[in-house]
Amino acid sequence: MSTTHLANLKPGQSATILSLDIETGLQHRFCALGLRCGQEILMLRRGWMKGPLHLRVGMTEVMLRRCDARQISITGIGKAA
Repeated sequence: MSTTHLANLKPGQSATILSLDIETGLQHRFCALGLRCGQEILMLRRGWMKGPLHLRVGMTEVMLRRCDARQISITGIGKAA
């Protein structure tokens, strides 16, 4: 399977989080929101002009800055079920 960063996911695609290469404090916050290794994530929308990404993780919808999304590795990209 190929790996890429969350920022490269397109609307309607889903993937599995492989790793979070971010500082510890932010990693704890993301974990509390459901962004953790092995979790499936769905890209809902991409903000205009490099705006935030709108994601669904489980039953939670979150907005994420693209700079943070570039530090999250994903694998298993596919269409949403």
